[in-house]
Amino acid sequence: MFKNSSLLIKSTLSMVLVSTCINATEIKNLSVAVDVAGKQRMFTQRMLKDYAMVGLKNDFQNPSADLKNIMKLFEEHLNLLISFNKDASTKESLEKVKAMWKPIKLALNEVPSKAKAGKMQEDLEALLKQSNEAVGLFAKQTGKVSGEIINISGRQRMLSQRMASLYMLKVWGVDDPKFKEKMTKAMKLYRESLEKLKKSKMNTPDITTLLNKSEKAFKFFEIMNKSSNKFIPALIYQKSNEMLKYMNTATGLYAKQEK
Repeated sequence: MFKNSSLLIKSTLSMVLVSTCINATEIKNLSVAVDVAGKQRMFTQRMLKDYAMVGLKNDFQNPSADLKNIMKLFEEHLNLLISFNKDASTKESLEKVKAMWKPIKLALNEVPSKAKAGKMQEDLEALLKQSNEAVGLFAKQTGKVSGEIINISGRQRMLSQRMASLYMLKVWGVDDPKFKEKMTKAMKLYRESLEKLKKSKMNTPDITTLLNKSEKAFKFFEIMNKSSNKFIPALIYQKSNEMLKYMNTATGLYAKQEK
């Protein structure tokens, strides 16, 4: 039974990874660009989560291979966004992302170390903030409310991975005095954003279903945050990717409404 469940989870997570890929020809408009740029935020936290899993020597779902794949996707997406963009301010922001990415890429190719995990978290945090600025600039370029909705929905993907990565680092024994503050802030933003998305006029029956599924998976993190019990990394990894799958699909459906 456990073996079959593991195969199902593995298949589901593989679909999540495939769904994050995009070809150059698919960035046809600014709404799609917001979606793609939003994935970059999520990738920063997914890389940190994978880095910690490898450091923990936990091979559930092969985080080492996932880390390499996400690193490749981050770079490919960044190049696509730079090629697609025509705005001067957004170009400057993307160039900053590119400059920050180079040393992080080198560090991620090294064997994960708990001694260096704190620095890795700081660097990926900075990359997240710069990537977030780029997403906001793309959303601003759309000049539409839909750009904001796609941005918020896409940010949920990042938050799912952020909550997981914070927990992985804690399990690994990486000291972060702001852990509780960061986790509480991420969970609060996820809940508030979810409520805002549920009220959006862009919602279709499919999107509403995905938002409800995301909320159900999120409740696991709410329970975890209130509990004194320790949760195994594999379970956190699984739940965070369920949330990622639902919100990635929802964000894509929001983006497709703009031609």
